[in-house]
Amino acid sequence: MVLPGDEAIKYLKDLLNANVQVQPAGVDLTLRSVFRFASSGYIGFEEKELPRAEEIRPENGVWTLPPGAYKVMYNEVIEVPKDSIGLAFPRSTLLRLGADIRCAVWDPGYKGRSVSLLVVHNPYGIRLKEGARIAQLIFIKLVKTPNRIYRGDYYLENL
Repeated sequence: MVLPGDEAIKYLKDLLNANVQVQPAGVDLTLRSVFRFASSGYIGFEEKELPRAEEIRPENGVWTLPPGAYKVMYNEVIEVPKDSIGLAFPRSTLLRLGADIRCAVWDPGYKGRSVSLLVVHNPYGIRLKEGARIAQLIFIKLVKTPNRIYRGDYYLENL
């Protein structure tokens, strides 16, 4: 069962404009920061090394992004209910620009100002304004509450 937007909004903080962001089946996430990757990374079985990332500053409130992969941070603080998971999808307008958002699962109990991967496929690049709605977050209820909630490395990230 997917929570409708007017229920899902209860699990987000720091929305820029709830009247615009609440959708029938979720809540739009807005762009806070953009970063370029500045080194390689590594994933082993239990260990990891994240790449360095350098923040790109917008010019007059707008990022001009050539083709490539970027780390993006959202404005909203997400608090996933203990009986749900969160999934986000690119907004259709972002896809029509020639870009998409790639996200992992937000586990039950996750809390933080999350990041995702923005991939610009358009060979001419794209422009994004600060606060642009780029993804839609949905919450899906689990058939039962899990025996533990998320307390991993990204719990309380960017808070």
